[in-house]
Amino acid sequence: MVAEHATARFAALGTTALVAVDRPDYIDLAESVLRDELERIDRACSRFRDDSELSALNRAQGREVAVGMLLWEALSVALRAAAVTDGDVDPTVGRAMGEMGYDRDFTLVRGPRPGVVVTITPVPGWRAVRLDRERGTVTVPAGVSIDLGATAKALAADRSARAVHDATGAGTVVSLGGDIALCGPAPEGGWPVRVTDDHSRLDGAGETVALREGGLATSSTTVRRWATSAGARHHILDPRRGAPAREVWRTVSVAAATCVDANIASTAAIIRGHDAPAWLSDARLPARLVSPGGTVVQVGAWPEPAR
Repeated sequence: MVAEHATARFAALGTTALVAVDRPDYIDLAESVLRDELERIDRACSRFRDDSELSALNRAQGREVAVGMLLWEALSVALRAAAVTDGDVDPTVGRAMGEMGYDRDFTLVRGPRPGVVVTITPVPGWRAVRLDRERGTVTVPAGVSIDLGATAKALAADRSARAVHDATGAGTVVSLGGDIALCGPAPEGGWPVRVTDDHSRLDGAGETVALREGGLATSSTTVRRWATSAGARHHILDPRRGAPAREVWRTVSVAAATCVDANIASTAAIIRGHDAPAWLSDARLPARLVSPGGTVVQVGAWPEPAR
């Protein structure tokens, strides 16, 4: 257990944001730093804000666009995710996501929307996006829509944890839904983190693990679901099919050196289905996978449950 710490939480980025620091006197500053960082990433990377940089880029219709450093970083992370997963985690899924009904903030998507018709749309592929480092510009082909939902929240967790630690000097944990990042010294025994098997249930099964560094991410098909004319859909899209990934796993949790790396792996594992455990093992990434029926598969050096 953590002997002395303080925690703040609030709604942000369509989920619950939490920051914990081991210097309680600095919790107000920690919360302020986190709120500022999340506002910055939302303005840069949101697909659902008309005034975001990403929305402007998606409206550019193939024109070269100069972007800020934060959006550049987020796009670079998204393209790296596509490269290391052989395209399983692809940022050019924006139009396909919209055609499935995920065309606005999820608080609106999950509400009553009778008659939502699903269209399967091909995903153009991440290699269509061009980043010019010298000019600081990005070119997205006309008709292609970028969605950074698979990586931007994890990037926000990593950036925010560093920013809070730099501002306070405290050992820090930032959690954005299932994306968790640590920065600074961990307390003796590590930070206890609850990993649940079904994010749609407050009383769902799971376990608590102790984290001392790096990040942990959980990808799930159980929370961001919505009704359509073709039945329920979830938000993790298989780019090769242009449709939601088959539900071999309802949750996948991965620990890695950063939250971004953990999230890339957990998302790709949902998409890879039955091949995921072997792939995670080859990558030497500790992971916990839960099937729709509740069967748990642990991979590698998954952290032991904390007492």
